Amino acid sequence: MKRFIYGLTVATSLVFATSCDEKLDELLENPNAVNAQTASPDFLLNRIQLDYKDLWYGISDRGARLTRQINQGSSLYINAYRAVDTNGTWSNGYANLLADIKFLEPLAEASNFQRHLGIAKTIKAMVLFDLVDTYGDVPYLEALDPANFNPKTDSGQTIYTAALALLDEAKGHFTATSAGTPNDYYYNRNYTRWIKLVNTLKLRYYLNTKLVDAAASKAGINALIAENNMLGTTDNFVFLFGTTAADPDSRHPKFAGQYTAGGGDYQSTYYMHHLTVEKGFDDPRVRYYMYRQVLTNTTNVDEQECISQLAPSHYLVGNFPYCNPAGNKGYWGRDHLDPDGIPPDGLKRTAYGVFPAGGRFDNNSGAVVSNPALGAKGAGIHPIMLAAYVDFMLAEAALTLGTTGDPKALLASGITKHINYVRAFSVATSESVAINAIINDTEHARQRDNYVAYVNGKYDAAASADARMNLIGLEYWLALYGNGTESYNLYRRTGKPANMQPGLEANPGPFIRSFLYPNNYMVTNTNAVQKPDNAVQVFWDKNPGSPWIY
Repeated sequence: MKRFIYGLTVATSLVFATSCDEKLDELLENPNAVNAQTASPDFLLNRIQLDYKDLWYGISDRGARLTRQINQGSSLYINAYRAVDTNGTWSNGYANLLADIKFLEPLAEASNFQRHLGIAKTIKAMVLFDLVDTYGDVPYLEALDPANFNPKTDSGQTIYTAALALLDEAKGHFTATSAGTPNDYYYNRNYTRWIKLVNTLKLRYYLNTKLVDAAASKAGINALIAENNMLGTTDNFVFLFGTTAADPDSRHPKFAGQYTAGGGDYQSTYYMHHLTVEKGFDDPRVRYYMYRQVLTNTTNVDEQECISQLAPSHYLVGNFPYCNPAGNKGYWGRDHLDPDGIPPDGLKRTAYGVFPAGGRFDNNSGAVVSNPALGAKGAGIHPIMLAAYVDFMLAEAALTLGTTGDPKALLASGITKHINYVRAFSVATSESVAINAIINDTEHARQRDNYVAYVNGKYDAAASADARMNLIGLEYWLALYGNGTESYNLYRRTGKPANMQPGLEANPGPFIRSFLYPNNYMVTNTNAVQKPDNAVQVFWDKNPGSPWIY
């Protein structure tokens, strides 16, 4: 009898314990956590699209500074970007984007959400390109294995090849029979345009890898030209910002950082020199790109110390612009690698304009911009890939690889498309009245055609292929305002524009050919090995080391 009672007690206890464990497991499961049963492919894809514009922006901003489109602070390259400075890019790329895409794919496949898969794989390819272009060799094949906390790196070339294959897969998803209707923040469900983007990204792939395998690049680009289905003038791949200031702030980050209280970034003296001085007349885009808060240069050394100083000797020898562009027109920025502190110039330095930041068009009013109700109120864009860029890339390919097309005609077409796009975007904002009061359609056409004719003349006068490539690179660089990603790749790929303004220090160290691995990767992965310095070149950069570019 005692054995029976004892056995019953033990059995009851085991059942009770098991029941408690099951209940405990249920209680420990976070009801707010997303899992395969509760996840929405729509919401996941929303997050992926938004996270990509943030990843792109961080990479673009660094590229713009390094290539003198906006000011790069710090006197030495080695101090400009430390390992900790790109933690956000790494965590967004891996913990957010690649992880979310991996989570999305089986859910979309199970529901036959082909368009979700097409968008996700296109973005995945862009993320992989961006990570390789930024760091070089990075983890990929082992990166998203939850059982592997120490993934090894794969070669950049291997990852580039995988990304190219993803683009081909994405193309198929955009034409397959599909269920579901995703939110599309870029093309509003126009999948024909997504296919054109895929082809344009393949053009970019072949151009970046032309020094690795010129024959393959030439054949790949010629095939794309024959297909004739890359981005056209109505297919620009951009992220559009809004005007809401909070919950969340939907404005362009450059606008929010400058028009709220003044201050913000310094423009690049060298870039403004090319926009306002170098050709002997103003670039038709400068009033859209930048807004002057003052119309003449300061004479107060407390506001701008460099006006009382002699240019460094290597600036004098190289005849580089120093301190301000010539002409006393109020274009107020800083030289490359200027590490100075911040004087009381926040309401005087040249600000971002209507394109692409959604600020003010420069109508000679010379007023301060410390008011978020000014200009287009932040409704700018990230110009991630434009139709104009296609023509510049094709011009480079035609000149350097001998692909189909006339480099001069493609260059002129790229310039024309870009000047037209800058105006078309800008006059569609709340700045249209201010714009048309200064530049109406007739004046716009006159300025554009005059500019193109000038560049055509320079191309005809160029005495060598290198000089012609420098002109293509220079004009592409001037069209890439707001897109430092492509400007940084262009500079490493071609060395153009040549003879860039150097740093203020005579020897600022080697140019950043790739970034150090971020701190959050180095301290969490036992297989991580830091680079010796930031002069390590990515796999497709087969050009000479520093000071080939500087």
